[in-house]
Amino acid sequence: MSSALNSLRVLDLTRLLPGPYCTMLLADYGAEVIKVEDTNLGDYARAGEPKVGEDSAFFHSLNRNKKSICLDLKSDEGKAIFFKLIEKVDVVVESFRPGVMDKLGVGYEELKKINPSLIYCAVTGYGQTGPYAKQPGHDLNYISYAGLLELFGERNRKPVVPPVPIADLGGGALLATVGILMALYEREQSGKGQFIDISMMDGALSWLQLNLPDYLTANIPSNRGELQLSGKNAFYEVYETKDGRFLSVGAVEPKFWKEFCRVIEREDLIRKQYAPIQTQDQMKVEIQEIISTKTQKEWVEVFSNVEACVSPLNSFEDLESDPQLIEREMFQTFVDPGLGEVKLISPPIKMSETPGIIRELAPKSGQHTNCILAEHGYSNEEIEELRNQSVIR
Repeated sequence: MSSALNSLRVLDLTRLLPGPYCTMLLADYGAEVIKVEDTNLGDYARAGEPKVGEDSAFFHSLNRNKKSICLDLKSDEGKAIFFKLIEKVDVVVESFRPGVMDKLGVGYEELKKINPSLIYCAVTGYGQTGPYAKQPGHDLNYISYAGLLELFGERNRKPVVPPVPIADLGGGALLATVGILMALYEREQSGKGQFIDISMMDGALSWLQLNLPDYLTANIPSNRGELQLSGKNAFYEVYETKDGRFLSVGAVEPKFWKEFCRVIEREDLIRKQYAPIQTQDQMKVEIQEIISTKTQKEWVEVFSNVEACVSPLNSFEDLESDPQLIEREMFQTFVDPGLGEVKLISPPIKMSETPGIIRELAPKSGQHTNCILAEHGYSNEEIEELRNQSVIR
């Protein structure tokens, strides 16, 4: 079966999460992704436990389907190799702070001289411009600056740190992927490459579509724990069951709220769906008392044929047995000749003609250095000499 991106060649200079997630998506759908690592530590996501062979499970999950070459880009010889690679690639993805690639002499302005059709995507915390551009940061910092973290949590309590890195993935990795695909589409018309400047802070701010427009238009504030879909309403809440587990209730539309109230035998609450927050607080207490009378499994059965948008809160232990995730094939076991069976999260975008495929696990550090250099005209003797000089590994 063909792949959507099987003619695409990508050089991936990123580490850890945002960049590797972006290039994982490209690789899963057929792109040849060459992971360019330094000759020392390389991508330090390789460290950590548990291990799959020599590298972490986290690293294997993000770097499947990729190749690895180790280059010393601080050396003239290493840069010369990199320039040769640039001649035949479509996309470069990097996640260094602004100016680092330029300081090494391998920034976009130099690379586009070699390959004018090159698409160069830089994923950074704050973007290439502005007073924060060269500041260090992590996801927590980006969502703090963007006004997103301020909204997480309960009323009159401090903000809660989200369990997944929103800016890294939503503001960085996914927007980088979209930007690359848009640039590839545009290149089909113009024949020219371009520079893509991805700021994870910008991306996180763009997620505030439900709340920020009200403030920008009419100065209507959004207060933590008092948002329509975060803390205010009884119809959009999590309730604890008799066995210490939980149900999520997302009965936003009146028809769903009506069904929910009917099932819990509190039809008097139907007319109070949009009552003031003090009434909502009391409704939550009363609904919680009812939900506490049955186990999660019992409530799931009660609501199984009712359209009320009620769901169990799955733990990790529940995921592999969830019938929807089974049907969607969202987990798969990959069998590697050397490492045995490894469970992985499947490619999430379902395409009828060109689906994503996990072809191999993540590469060992520098696993493909020799073959990539050979493809670009280096002889065995030259490769050995470069290795002796510590230019490659």
